[in-house]
This record gives sequence, structure tokens and C-alpha cells, in this order.
Amino acid sequence: MTEKIHSITVAEAASRIPGPKGERYAEVFKHGTLSVELYTPQGQDWQTPHAKDEVYVVVSGRGDFVGANSRRQFQPGDVLFVAAHEEHRFENFSNDFAAWVFFYGPKGGES
Repeated sequence: MTEKIHSITVAEAASRIPGPKGERYAEVFKHGTLSVELYTPQGQDWQTPHAKDEVYVVVSGRGDFVGANSRRQFQPGDVLFVAAHEEHRFENFSNDFAAWVFFYGPKGGES
């Protein structure tokens, strides 16, 4: 039977990082096209564009979010959207930076 309600804390998700291959993220929930991860890069953000649309919710830390020829500062509580296949990265982020990441929709993104 599939759970109808799911809950996980930041601390529980963070306890799964780093992953077995040193991953700086942990997938903590999946339902349909939705995948929820906690992302905690260290030093530099090495991610590449993703096949699905994504939303970041900043949990802790501050820095710069770069993508689509723009740069904006972020802080806890901010919500950032990135369309599928769009180049983006976090720069100049504090050591305590962590964000929930919500991947959703079809590969290639929603129109």
C-alpha cells in the first residue's frame, strides 16, 4: 500500500548525504513524476542541466543563483524555478547552504 501522507525533516534528509558515491544530494520522496531531494553542494556547484522542470526552496545559507544570463542573490525561504535543460548553478554560497529540490513533469519540461 502506498503512503498517502509522507513527511521527512531536513535533518533526516541531510543524514543521507553524502551518498555512497559522494553525492551531495539525497532523493527522499518519489510520487508519479515528482521527485524530492535535499541538495547540499560543498565548495562548488557541479550540477548540469536536468531533463525535468525543477523548483528549489532554500532551507539555509546564502549566495548567488546564476542562470539564463542572470544572477540573483538567494537566502532562506526563497523559491527558484528552473525550466528543463536550462543551464544554472549556485555560486558564492555559504557553507551551510541547503535546498529542497522538486523535479516534476515530463522530460523536456512543461509548456
